[in-house]
Amino acid sequence: MTDQLQRIALPTGVELDVQVAGDPADPAIVLLHGFPESHRTWRHQVPALAADHFVLVPDQRGFARSSKPAGVENYTPDKPVADLIALADHFGIERFTLAGHDWGGAIAWMAALQNPGRIARLIIVNAPHPFLFQKLMFDDPAQREASQYIRAFRNPEFERHIDAIGLSAFFDGSFMRHTDFEKVRQEKPVYLAQWAQPGAMTAMLNWYRASAIQVPAMDETPERPAFLDAPFPPIRQPTLVIWGTGDKALLPSNLDGLDALVPKLTLVRVDAGHFVPWEAPEAVTDAVREWLAQP
Repeated sequence: MTDQLQRIALPTGVELDVQVAGDPADPAIVLLHGFPESHRTWRHQVPALAADHFVLVPDQRGFARSSKPAGVENYTPDKPVADLIALADHFGIERFTLAGHDWGGAIAWMAALQNPGRIARLIIVNAPHPFLFQKLMFDDPAQREASQYIRAFRNPEFERHIDAIGLSAFFDGSFMRHTDFEKVRQEKPVYLAQWAQPGAMTAMLNWYRASAIQVPAMDETPERPAFLDAPFPPIRQPTLVIWGTGDKALLPSNLDGLDALVPKLTLVRVDAGHFVPWEAPEAVTDAVREWLAQP
């Protein structure tokens, strides 16, 4: 399958490059990537899904060659959620299945909570539930330690660090600690070309800077957010969570208590790291296809 993209202007003020595959008459599924990737996160899943689904895979705002509006405020989670709904509207899609990995999963959680009438089913791949993730920042020192990179990404000087070491070294640091380099070697030129787009690195990092999630330093004891001790609305949609259990950034503790927040939960654990859609592509594709086939 070719990797051709459509450039789509949305009423949210951005233009997104979107991979479109399958028959528009089939049920729709939207696949959202995370940091520091692009629509190619899902390169192994798209051909299989397009056999019986209409598949939309955008490069989200700030990534690759999609629009990169200036200012951290343009990357608060409500903005990509609005892009998602506008994208569905553009294609005349009323209800659809939504899948997301990493930051794409964070957007998927929020979109499903806010748009139950539009999102029929939800697929999450190594993306923590927002309530549980924030809770772990206060209750699980191991997850807090694993998340300290977020504090680095929020540092306004971080781009200067990337400029100093170069994009190639940043690629190696991004993936070498998290995956077998052989599984991503061929993609390196693709990533470097995407990251080299004007403003791309700052735009990607702004997703972290715009997030309301608190990541305390290891020696901090900040006040606990009040919402952690209040009821949190459940996800009503049937939900498939696929989790690479070797993820060094998002620990398996993110699954503890998830069933209480997601009553219609199917959980599939995969022996892989964080970038499970291409680290263990067959396992992800099979799990998604099997789950989608259920009535």
